[in-house]
Amino acid sequence: MDLPVLPPLSFFVAAFLLAIIPGPGIAYVVARTASGGKAEGVASTLGTAVGGLVHVLAGALGLSLLIAQSAAAFAVVKYLGAAYLIYLGVRTLMTRQGNADTQGLPRAGIHRAWREGIVVEALNVKTAMFFLAFIPQFVSPQQALAPQFVLLGCICVALNSLADLVAVFAANQILRAGVVKATRQRVMAQCSGFTLVALGVLVVLTGGEK
Repeated sequence: MDLPVLPPLSFFVAAFLLAIIPGPGIAYVVARTASGGKAEGVASTLGTAVGGLVHVLAGALGLSLLIAQSAAAFAVVKYLGAAYLIYLGVRTLMTRQGNADTQGLPRAGIHRAWREGIVVEALNVKTAMFFLAFIPQFVSPQQALAPQFVLLGCICVALNSLADLVAVFAANQILRAGVVKATRQRVMAQCSGFTLVALGVLVVLTGGEK
């Protein structure tokens, strides 16, 4: 089987521009960074990368297309993803408020942040629709489609993850600037909780039409 050809420069330019545009993915990892620190932000970024690869493989196998063509399946995945984001946001708000008088704010841990990142991205139907709409524009009909889809999808995931990591480290630097007091930590944690809830609501309210 022939290996996929090197993607054109136009693909890298388009994928790079799409990666650096702030969106729900960046908002999510920044929220996790504000809630649990740099380690959890990085772990959640690695988790969303794995979740993105799930969509790449699903798209290459045609599963994403089947979901896109089924209104019921599309709605189930969409609302599960939204509900999970809202759950994470509410849990963050309740945890931080319950520990408002403590100096050390409890963290979810990097393993949990990684697992939750996978679930959040794997249930994000927007990612599946993006891959199905964007990648086919750059595949060659003279080459096997599945290997090309996987290659281009992996490049997109890598660029998105790099952009997320930059956002995580930038957010961490802002949080660490000067002496971060407990009050400031609580405010940032509450903002992260509200951000996750808002992302979940946004998923419900937008992009539901077939």
